Amino acid sequence: MIRKVSQISHRIAWVPAGLAAAGVLAAATPELPTLPTVLVIGVTPMPGAGQDAGRVAAAVQTASAEDIEQAHASDLTEFMRRRLGGVHVNELQGNPLQPDVNYRGYTASPLLGTPQGLSVYLDGVRLNQPFGDVVSWDLVPRAAIRSLTLMPGSNPVFGLNSLGGALSLRSKDGVSDPGSRVHLGYGSNQRGSLEFESGGSRGPWSWYATGNHFEEDGWRDHSPSEARQLFAKLGRQGSATQLMLTAATADTDLTGNGLQEQQLLAADRSSVYTHPDNTRNRSALLNLQITHRASEAASLAANLYYRGIRTDTLNGDINEASLGESVYQPSAAERAALAAAGYSGFPTSGEAQANTTFPRWRCMANALLNDEPNEKCNGLLNRTRTAQHSLGANLQWTLTHALGRHANQLVAGVSLDDSSVHFTQSAQFGYLTADRGVVGVTGPGASADGSQSSENAFDSRVDLGGTSQVFSVYVADALTVGERLTLNLAGRYDRSRIRNRDALNPGGGTGSLDGEHAFARFSPSIGLSFAATPALTLYASFSQASRAPSSVELGCADPDNPCRLPNAMAGDPPLDQVVASNGEAGARGRFGERVSWNIGMFRADNRDDILFVADDQAGFGYFRNFGRTRRQGLELGAAAQFGQFNVGAHLTWLDASYQSAEEVAGDGNSSNDGAAPGFEGDIDIEPGDRLPLTPHRIFKGFVQWQVTPRASIDLDAIYVGGSLARGNENAGHAPDGVYYLGNGSIGGYTVLNLGAELRPRAGLALYLQLNNALDRQYSTAAQLGATGFDAAGTFVARPFAGPVIDGERPLQHSTFLAPGAPRAVWAGFRYAFAAGP
Repeated sequence: MIRKVSQISHRIAWVPAGLAAAGVLAAATPELPTLPTVLVIGVTPMPGAGQDAGRVAAAVQTASAEDIEQAHASDLTEFMRRRLGGVHVNELQGNPLQPDVNYRGYTASPLLGTPQGLSVYLDGVRLNQPFGDVVSWDLVPRAAIRSLTLMPGSNPVFGLNSLGGALSLRSKDGVSDPGSRVHLGYGSNQRGSLEFESGGSRGPWSWYATGNHFEEDGWRDHSPSEARQLFAKLGRQGSATQLMLTAATADTDLTGNGLQEQQLLAADRSSVYTHPDNTRNRSALLNLQITHRASEAASLAANLYYRGIRTDTLNGDINEASLGESVYQPSAAERAALAAAGYSGFPTSGEAQANTTFPRWRCMANALLNDEPNEKCNGLLNRTRTAQHSLGANLQWTLTHALGRHANQLVAGVSLDDSSVHFTQSAQFGYLTADRGVVGVTGPGASADGSQSSENAFDSRVDLGGTSQVFSVYVADALTVGERLTLNLAGRYDRSRIRNRDALNPGGGTGSLDGEHAFARFSPSIGLSFAATPALTLYASFSQASRAPSSVELGCADPDNPCRLPNAMAGDPPLDQVVASNGEAGARGRFGERVSWNIGMFRADNRDDILFVADDQAGFGYFRNFGRTRRQGLELGAAAQFGQFNVGAHLTWLDASYQSAEEVAGDGNSSNDGAAPGFEGDIDIEPGDRLPLTPHRIFKGFVQWQVTPRASIDLDAIYVGGSLARGNENAGHAPDGVYYLGNGSIGGYTVLNLGAELRPRAGLALYLQLNNALDRQYSTAAQLGATGFDAAGTFVARPFAGPVIDGERPLQHSTFLAPGAPRAVWAGFRYAFAAGP
């Protein structure tokens, strides 16, 4: 059963017990810089000006470069997963640099089709990409991060897509991080990393540069990855004006083999469903920042930026249109076509499912004949290329002045972002090999372009060009009344214009991606924080934010023309923009000088949420507006320091649910309304049904022991509760062991990580990091879908002889899981050639 708000509210009575439990864990710990949720001075997307915009009425988390370094985290998302409260990660892609980062039920993901609800900024540059608002975490320069701030709620100052929160990153410079350092690490799965950084200043000039190389074979089969990044910043500080010019580039080549069918995963956790699954990202960033202090009370901050990203993908997948079809013995015409093309060795009779584990001859023949490769080929090679270019400018003005006897700070800003996207896609038919790889075929019918002589031929080609312009104006004011009460008011007006052009089917109308769309909205917020005593602060806030549909969502919104993401798209009907209303209230305080704590409640309601709805077969679907969804919960945090020990803990109860009735496709769900088990059908979602992949509970604990001034040991534990699989939104799936396999959910899991660091001399640090120390086998995500393999990994086109209804046969469906990484150990050293001042 889904827990309602009242049930969560009743848990407030457990707060003292929760804090006591945190105190027991902390009976041996230091104050956590990242686990406790605390109130901090207000932030905006722009660095510099506006950082002192009064106290924010929300639970904000911060971390520094030193915190990330001390955790021995290989990248930013690993640090967030282990140390930030309310954050958990779904490893849908199966690559450590391509996770879905979730916070309070909202997601920032690199995967098209995932509902995006978090905005990410680096030095005022929005990192959410124009095409789908996705975030490529592999392009974020981890080594260059000086600090991060995770702002919860629908803060309108952070603009579009800040539905559930915003992550603001500030980079290093030559003044904040002088000196030169090198970092070398190596460990499990042949993971190696090399990193350098150097910064300094002379007179008014400062400079900073960092670069890194990351490479690993991966713990799963066929999963090597490589990433290279460079980041440089040049600054000039005048008496009143500061200039900073940043240049960054990244080149990553990642393998993410995604979900695995639960039987095959049980037999071999390193196995993959199909391969190859490769993503190549190349990016470039230029950012010019200017800050000017006009007077003691007024300052200006501005930046002008360019960002370009090119993404190429190659994915080998099962062609699910072949499931249930006759894919084995070639006919006389097909044998003739094979012979004419110079092939030999094909069977003249007798090839059948019982004696052929991986068929290929009918596929090859039908590609030559341009007949029915869409039904006879059990593999597809999907290729995409995306080119994105963004130009943007931000201007922010900050004025600190008194209103009578009350301190006041006003922040006003304007921003403009102009983006263009060109997306192309093609698919080539192929056949599966014994190691579940896909080999492409050749011939007139090799391309999935809809030209085949088949009633079920499909066209996977896309050639979409899109432009978007977003103009925004925002204002925020913080008024301090007396010495205890601070009132925060903010508002933002966003206007977006999106223009799509279809090079394959121009002119608009059914099947064309052509379209012009405009969205506008004003989003307000109000908050109060009250310092009841020096040791107790209370806060409450209400805010709204919105997100306009992106080109990819507008291009895949027709239920009569479902698309395979990121495959073929179809325009119409248009989508409405998402509006999130967020309220939260809480308190923070201290017990003496050693213990700090916080408690907070939140509720976020989304109207016209844009979700990707599965249709017909796993991977196909379309975007649509749902009526309402809700995320609500309770958070507790505590931190303590006792001598050589620091301890911290954070607990989140989360209830994420649908709030309106919907009907969606549920082919992999045993409760669907299909004609018989194993056939296509729909499921009904009722208000209160739980959103998939959202756990009820997330707990994080952290202990640091400073053994000596030169040696330390730390331990962190993560518990993530169970959640429903995608496709089981009604929680009605009940496997029968015949047509439906797997229970349609994932269980809760606990992961324990250990780290140790030795500093034998000034500037030198040696470390050892052990992740998943207990080698726990767990899964972070799940999805229901049709499977083409039996428990031995053999391809099976027709798992059941009948019944045959309207020419279709039943298929076997299963639960596909995203396996968590097994135990891994890494060692490395950091050396500072020159210590900073």
